[in-house]
Amino acid sequence: MESLLPILDAITPVDRSLEAKIRAHLDNLTKPVGSLGFLEDLAANYCLMTGNITPQLGKKRIVTFVGDHAVAAEGVSAYPSEVTPQMVYNMLAGGAAINVLTKHIGADLQVVDIGVANPLEGASGLLRRKVKAGTDNMSRGPAMTQEEAIQAILVGVELAHAAADDGVTLLGTGEMGIANTTPSSALYASLIPCPVIEVTGRGTGIDNTRLRHKIKVIERSLEVNANLLSDPLSTLAAVGGLEIAGICGLILAAAAKKLPVVVDGFISSAAALVAMRLSESVLDYLFFSHCSAEAGHRTFFERLGIRPILDLDLRLGEGTGAALAMHVIEGAVKIYNEMATFDSAGVSGKDN
Repeated sequence: MESLLPILDAITPVDRSLEAKIRAHLDNLTKPVGSLGFLEDLAANYCLMTGNITPQLGKKRIVTFVGDHAVAAEGVSAYPSEVTPQMVYNMLAGGAAINVLTKHIGADLQVVDIGVANPLEGASGLLRRKVKAGTDNMSRGPAMTQEEAIQAILVGVELAHAAADDGVTLLGTGEMGIANTTPSSALYASLIPCPVIEVTGRGTGIDNTRLRHKIKVIERSLEVNANLLSDPLSTLAAVGGLEIAGICGLILAAAAKKLPVVVDGFISSAAALVAMRLSESVLDYLFFSHCSAEAGHRTFFERLGIRPILDLDLRLGEGTGAALAMHVIEGAVKIYNEMATFDSAGVSGKDN
């Protein structure tokens, strides 16, 4: 934990004293006050996150962490673990949905092996940061040691620092790993906290019988690891995933750098929840891209009072929702920066 303290100490709340000037500028744009609704909130939040009332847009980057989960052996997913490395090769070849969307929005994509069981031989373009070859079976004991969880978090920290150094001004999270909705649901249940059934969904498309089984596996995992669920870091290690820990680290370090992060879907939000429990101020630097088709994602937003940007019934992951939301955020910031004011356009304002 000591290795994380400098990062946690560097995370400070946004400077709310800037908000009056930001809102005054938005209100002076050539439109009825508040008529662009949530777009105005997104623009204001971007300004606050960056600490700048004249914000700049630079590079966009999605970081997609990939890892395997031994709990897949419990039959909690509709797909076998072999799909994880197959999808890595597909991403590196440019054939996945996230490739299409990052190309569409002009964003960089980094695919990071943080815990794939397969050695991924010949995987050109892959960032190799493997902590271990997949988590252990959390239904029989802890998924990781705390040291392994910290190592995975630090991978995310490294990549957030690199993004900031590269001139990235909007950073998105992504993940891929068969069975990773299972540890995500366990994290939600423990850290919100709430009953497992309220945050467990069909993942890759399991039927009702397997869904009931999945809920039991998660409940058993929480029981087996009950003595390890005492704080956010220990909980992450006990019932989390390597890619979840990587995203958590990415979020923490980005917040410390005042680099806005666009959180993808259900799994990425579980990582964000861990980061938020480690530092309350982290939330100030997060955009939540969309509400997933996973029922537990809506529970998360409702319990924490967070409004996601989109609601498209997505449940793929990879960073696809984050990529789509980046376009909306950029549009909001461009409205703030480029739209004429009543004064500059010579347009009459509202009658008093």
